[in-house]
Amino acid sequence: MCGICVCQTINSELLSPKLVVDSMINKLEHRGPDGNGTYISNHNLLALGHTRLSIFDLSELGKQPMQYMDRFSITFNGAIYNFLELRQVLISKGYIFKSQSDTEVILAAFAEWGHDCVHRFKGMWAFAIWDNLEKNVS
Repeated sequence: MCGICVCQTINSELLSPKLVVDSMINKLEHRGPDGNGTYISNHNLLALGHTRLSIFDLSELGKQPMQYMDRFSITFNGAIYNFLELRQVLISKGYIFKSQSDTEVILAAFAEWGHDCVHRFKGMWAFAIWDNLEKNVS
């Protein structure tokens, strides 16, 4: 089971999200023996962290935090059981996928349907998505 974490601040001079997330990742290391990663927003006000337990896409393309369309970044734990069906729906709408992961399907679904995407998912999950255009986390 992966480990996910998020730190957001309004003033990176008072609190460094990267330092906080690095500390969290160290505590979550046992949850993701297949690697870890961080994403830092452009203004250094948000950091996403991830410790990886590879299940669906074992390649580097499935690594997290994952970015999509130069807009969205995600840290995700869980499994979307119907991601292959959703992937086909999204491909028919013009979305392009680089990985074979359910994580990338979540990002494309979020790009297409926004927060309502979760009503299409069958599975169990927790995730945080940073929208670099809107400058918010969901």
